[in-house]
Amino acid sequence: MQKHILLLAIALLVTSGAAVFAIRQIGEATDALRLATVFPEPAALPEFHMVDQDGAAFTRESLLGHTSLLFFGFTHCPDICPATLQQLAFARRELAGRRGNAGRLPEIILISVDPERDTAAILKAYTAHFGEGVSGVSGDAAELQKLASTLGIYYAREDTAGPDYNVSHSTAVLLINREAELQALFTAPLDTEALVSDLQTLEDAG
Repeated sequence: MQKHILLLAIALLVTSGAAVFAIRQIGEATDALRLATVFPEPAALPEFHMVDQDGAAFTRESLLGHTSLLFFGFTHCPDICPATLQQLAFARRELAGRRGNAGRLPEIILISVDPERDTAAILKAYTAHFGEGVSGVSGDAAELQKLASTLGIYYAREDTAGPDYNVSHSTAVLLINREAELQALFTAPLDTEALVSDLQTLEDAG
């Protein structure tokens, strides 16, 4: 009986020690961050169904197993969207250079808030300008609204007649972890060096 109690006590100490170590690692990583806001508890994404730039289904399961940077924008955006995607693509290339081929790099995903104009073909041509690891996703209005509202993303089409309308939208970049959970966000203005540093810190801590 005493032997079983001793083994249980050792197991509890080991478990507690591992938990304290993990909490300390997360705390130290958060203290070192320069740009990112990390949520105390990652939030699970809802089930949704959209379509990627190749016409394939894009769902919550598509985000499992790798880190993703989500940005809600549109291809007719005159400034913020191309500038943000360019910074994210540059940060990804910087991470690749620091980690070499062994590193796990984030996927950059533009989720269109303008599904009326942003077809799969248009998204594919647009994201190709930013290099490897950048892709686009679109979907019907209901699925887009469900995902955006869960993630706290605002967007609204301006009440303008004709095809040259604008869409107002949030500029945050969302970090989705390998479990398809919202882990952190980056708010504008983005600083590329700080973004690279934070992504590496969060990856190392995870």
